[in-house]
Amino acid sequence: MHTLEVADLKKLRMANNRYRLKPDEEALLLNYRKHTTNNILVIGDLHEPFSLDEYLDFCIEQYHTHSCNEVVFIGDIVDNHYASYHETSNSVELLTGADELELAIKRIARWYEAFPVATVLIGNHDRLIARKAQTSAIPSKWIKSYKEVLEVPKWTFTERYVKDGVQYIHGEAGTARTKCRADMQNTVQGHLHTQAYCEHYVGQNFRIYGMQVGCGIDHESYAMAYAKAGKKPAIGCAVVKNNGTLPINILMPL
Repeated sequence: MHTLEVADLKKLRMANNRYRLKPDEEALLLNYRKHTTNNILVIGDLHEPFSLDEYLDFCIEQYHTHSCNEVVFIGDIVDNHYASYHETSNSVELLTGADELELAIKRIARWYEAFPVATVLIGNHDRLIARKAQTSAIPSKWIKSYKEVLEVPKWTFTERYVKDGVQYIHGEAGTARTKCRADMQNTVQGHLHTQAYCEHYVGQNFRIYGMQVGCGIDHESYAMAYAKAGKKPAIGCAVVKNNGTLPINILMPL
């Protein structure tokens, strides 16, 4: 698709104090007006119901500040701690599986109200129940879809999403910097709660970037006890602007 560049603007001829366009210039201008710039908000791992309350407002603010017209959740929107392989201290009073799921659905409803149309990457915590079912040899027909369980009918769940030459993945097989170079493709991913960066790699015949998105988890919740001794999470989101050409990481003020 053609866009109107500075060089094209210089082609415009002035006559009688008005612009007069040649037919090809007029067609170029019409093409430009029809063109929509894609600005995508990328929301980090939520691990509901264990996200920070203020993270939603922060993401809504970035959506409007950067004139976004699309939303991608980078994965792990639910924690499924009751089915997790991470241990929790016996001294903590845990939610039952049913209570945790109901609370997660209630909190996800806030996100669905704010962003009723979105693409959701499937993360390792999201697929925990499917893994448990597979381990138990339960036929997949017994398993409901993510849309049904989480009550988000307009969201699209997928393992990988590509838009404007940028691939969006949850990122369980490494870091954004290694994945973008392995695939030779602009890459945005989550999964690693303590990292938020964007690195650009330039060669003779290529230019790519790898962006690691922060998260929105509540580090003090019992579900995150396994990471208490490690680094604190990088709370933030990201935007990918101008049709995939401008990646920006945004950390939330503490």
